[in-house]
Amino acid sequence: MWRIYLLLCCSCYATVVSAVEDIWLLVDTSALKIEVKKGDQTLDTLNDIAIGQGGAGFKHHRGDNITPYGDYRIGWIGEKSAFRRFFGLTYPSAKDAEKAMEQGLIDRATYNNIVYAHKHHQVPPQNTPLGGRIGIHGLGRADEKIHKMMNWTHGCIALTNRQIDHLSQWIDKGTIVRIK
Repeated sequence: MWRIYLLLCCSCYATVVSAVEDIWLLVDTSALKIEVKKGDQTLDTLNDIAIGQGGAGFKHHRGDNITPYGDYRIGWIGEKSAFRRFFGLTYPSAKDAEKAMEQGLIDRATYNNIVYAHKHHQVPPQNTPLGGRIGIHGLGRADEKIHKMMNWTHGCIALTNRQIDHLSQWIDKGTIVRIK
């Protein structure tokens, strides 16, 4: 395994280069599970995840409680998160920006900033009208009973604290995350 770590550029965006070789995550929002994959092989499965209260799909705006479909990377890791650990995704993607631009949800400058970040392997702006700070996280001090009963996040993917600790062995900055 090899890793390339976080670099900062002058625009203060994190550079997302690579992660644990060939490891990627498949988030199945219908089955409420995450599969840790190497190529087509499933190495591990984490069941009983929670997603956004509004389900999964295309996010139309910040605060819509939708977990976005798409291909992202782990852009940053918050070890001291209120949610125990936070693996931030490179949401919104260039595809998200293109669709949002076509629908009039973002302006040209926002679109350009998102696309520029992705072209330069950086974390895109996290304060766009489409929202941001979407990630995979634990519960922190939240009630595990609620987690098991319902989808409760504002668009993130939540695991139990034990699960997020377990998942952290597999991933690093740059890990591909496919949400379907």
